[in-house]
Amino acid sequence: MKNSISYLIGQFLEIIGYTDPEIIKNHSHIITQIIYFLIILLFSYLVFLGLKKIFLNKIKSLVLKTKPHWDDNLYKNKVLHRIVYMIPALVLYILSPIISIPLFQYWIQKASYIYIIIITLLTISAFIDAIVDTYQSFEISKGKPIKSYLQLINIIIYLIGGVLIISTLLNSSPWGFLTGIGALTAVLIVVFKDTILGLVASIQISASDVVMIGDWIEMPQYGADGNVIDISLHTVKIQNWDMTISTIPTYSIMSQSFKNWRGMQESGGRRIKRSIKIDMNSIQFCTDEMIKEFRKVSYIREYLDKKQIDIGSSNQEKNISPDDISGRRMTNIGTFRQYIISYLRQHPKINQEMTLLVRQLDPGENGLPVEIYVFSSDQEWVNYESIQSDIFDHVISVIPVFGLKVFQNPSGQDFKSIMVQK
Repeated sequence: MKNSISYLIGQFLEIIGYTDPEIIKNHSHIITQIIYFLIILLFSYLVFLGLKKIFLNKIKSLVLKTKPHWDDNLYKNKVLHRIVYMIPALVLYILSPIISIPLFQYWIQKASYIYIIIITLLTISAFIDAIVDTYQSFEISKGKPIKSYLQLINIIIYLIGGVLIISTLLNSSPWGFLTGIGALTAVLIVVFKDTILGLVASIQISASDVVMIGDWIEMPQYGADGNVIDISLHTVKIQNWDMTISTIPTYSIMSQSFKNWRGMQESGGRRIKRSIKIDMNSIQFCTDEMIKEFRKVSYIREYLDKKQIDIGSSNQEKNISPDDISGRRMTNIGTFRQYIISYLRQHPKINQEMTLLVRQLDPGENGLPVEIYVFSSDQEWVNYESIQSDIFDHVISVIPVFGLKVFQNPSGQDFKSIMVQK
């Protein structure tokens, strides 16, 4: 076959004007080798197409039939695809001795070898990604992420692959090349500073469980407020509540302050801490008529009975008249606080096993703040806000029943009413 191709090429060269036998022989030989190379290249490509069409389709059908998900991840990350991409280079490398021009053969083998190294690196990288995806399907991955460690292995593998490629191009030993790199240690430390810091931070995060996938964290300095969706060697990804994604350097988690709401999520309650400012001009002692009206409220009826007995006994022991302001008397603000406590004790959405407190804060120019400090049993954001709003809707609505008023700075409408009255 070789002689036939060479003869045909020689005849073609004579037809186009080449008559010198040496020129015809040399050109014929070179063109013959090029044709052989193209034939080998075509054969490699046909083998690749055949394997890709038959092998991968067969693998896909098997993957879909099996129950374990690890093989799905191998297929999804194209581990098997990249193995198939290695076949053409192997065929080219094996058939390269057919080429009789030494230099041509040398560069074909070298190019094939480098291509095989690159595809091997990509295959290993895809396999590591498949391991990460498989591991993240288990619950333990939320508390013990391994992605950062595998990413470090990936970097090391790429560095080794880079050394092999450079040493192949330079026809030198990889060990000699690595010895030369040793002198550049300081430079490498600077180049891979973030990687080294990220690795140390990843180990600390994994060991201390300071952050887990699924945690709600806040880092205002990075504009991050949402759930952790990924922890890698270099970054921690956070999906904010507005559905944007914030990326934070992994080492910043250990070097800067942030708020983690996991404790709240694990406690079984979400804190409600809000106050209402009461107009101090509306605070007064309770009259008999007021107490009579308050008795209509079932939540505080028992409290009023016990309080009146307690106050009466205390004043009687001290010989203090019921109308004497020096004695103990009920106030509308105190009765109102007790009503809120009783109301919250009966509320089905309040966690009764956690702190339940209604207290007065320091009075100021904006009135007397009455603070509600409780925990809702439902932690889901939308439901939590609804519970909180319902509670304060009710509390604000019942304030006038106790003869109290909410403090509010005068508005334009208030000034307008005053002007009309004048």
